[in-house]
Amino acid sequence: MGEGSGLIDWRATGARWAGNGVWLMERAQEQSLIRRAARGDRDAAGEIIRAHQKSLFAYLLRMSGRPEVAEDITQEAFVRVLMHLDRFDPRYRFSTWVFTIARRLYVNACQKHKPAFDSDVVGGWQCSKAGPAQPVEDAERAEWTRSSLDDALGHLSEQQREIVVLFHQMDWPIALIARHVGMPEGTVKSHLHRGRRRMREYLRQQEHFSEHEWEVWT
Repeated sequence: MGEGSGLIDWRATGARWAGNGVWLMERAQEQSLIRRAARGDRDAAGEIIRAHQKSLFAYLLRMSGRPEVAEDITQEAFVRVLMHLDRFDPRYRFSTWVFTIARRLYVNACQKHKPAFDSDVVGGWQCSKAGPAQPVEDAERAEWTRSSLDDALGHLSEQQREIVVLFHQMDWPIALIARHVGMPEGTVKSHLHRGRRRMREYLRQQEHFSEHEWEVWT
């Protein structure tokens, strides 16, 4: 691919597909990119951003419910990341460090101005990913399910919502979530349990709620 095209053949780099538009790089390759970016290599910096921006934006959108908030914080987070690459400890996962920076920025933004959670916007952003070949009825059902789940997420506390999103949407293990939010693993499990129970209670009140769809999601 031509230089400056903005497109990367991730397969050629040894990265593996994680779904939802996300490629996971091998640790050695990621460390190499980080070192190059820290020395001012703009191409390496671009690869780092593209490897993490979709998952980070999705996380922030789930947390805030506002695409403009998620976009602003995503951009600011990567500015901070690139400015402070020399502070990254390679013993830990780079994605965790990126998410931690973004989380701090989000918390600061919430303290200044509490963003209103908009489940319709979150559901709409996700539903736009459905392919044109998907049957209309299935697409409508999937849209309703996502919208209902986002409504239920909006009824959780910030703490519960973050833990539920990281565990179910981002596939983070309990131990990693505990380090990320600064809680004991047992406390994280309690928040996860209470958050799921609260979501399920909310969903059971909805007319089209399906136990099967809930089991698939969890």
